[in-house]
Amino acid sequence: MNQASPRFALNHLAGSRLDVRAFFALARDQGLTDVLFSNSFAPGVPASDVRSAAAEAGVSIISVNALQRFNEWTPARQTEASKLADHAADCGAKALVLVPVNDGSWPANGERHGNLPVALSALKPILQSRGLIGLIEPLGFQTCSLRSKKEAAKAIAAVDGQSVFRLVHDTFHHTLAGETFFSCELTGLVHISGVNDPTFWIYPDRVLGGSDNGSQIRALLDGGYAGPFSFELVEEVHALDDLAGALAASIDLIRDGAATDARAGVRR
Repeated sequence: MNQASPRFALNHLAGSRLDVRAFFALARDQGLTDVLFSNSFAPGVPASDVRSAAAEAGVSIISVNALQRFNEWTPARQTEASKLADHAADCGAKALVLVPVNDGSWPANGERHGNLPVALSALKPILQSRGLIGLIEPLGFQTCSLRSKKEAAKAIAAVDGQSVFRLVHDTFHHTLAGETFFSCELTGLVHISGVNDPTFWIYPDRVLGGSDNGSQIRALLDGGYAGPFSFELVEEVHALDDLAGALAASIDLIRDGAATDARAGVRR
């Protein structure tokens, strides 16, 4: 049976000014058991301490963000990937986010398409040996070398990587790319994006939100996605006097909307 309500995760960007234990406590106090953070989070804190702090707080680290330019595979990228994968595994994370080249290079489709399976084939043993999932995050920007989740899904199939790789569905980038492709069974993480452009906002009275979130969340839930939904936050949240209250209000708003849609049997 498909779930009626999203399961939320907290990105450390929501509490970038907090230390590790305070961030985990923020998640726990919101009733959330899943968190995400970048490899630059908690500089100087040993990975083993991060793992212990998460266990003490009763939260799970979904992913570490991110291996940049992953589809531009070089010896230096392999070294970087191994180092980041070690860090993610040592922290107790379940996955490593993979971000494609996003600088307008690789205008030729042949080169762009060819590099993706090469990178995935090289990443497979690195991730498998550490028990990690690779979360591929297509970006909707025209400058990005991998805008389409559909293209990423084809590359995953081409390298027989369904057991190692999953897709990140970002509501903003999905909208920006004009994409209609949903692959709920291959999706490993959903970002509910907050953006500054009000034309993308579906919850204009909330700082946390953005893009065509409601209809995308409903489509994912209806399609059987049962993974975490993480808020990708606009910078304005850092100036909020009551971040916890705003986060709780946004979670309630989305849950209420999802429950209403589920009862009505409709999509936004």
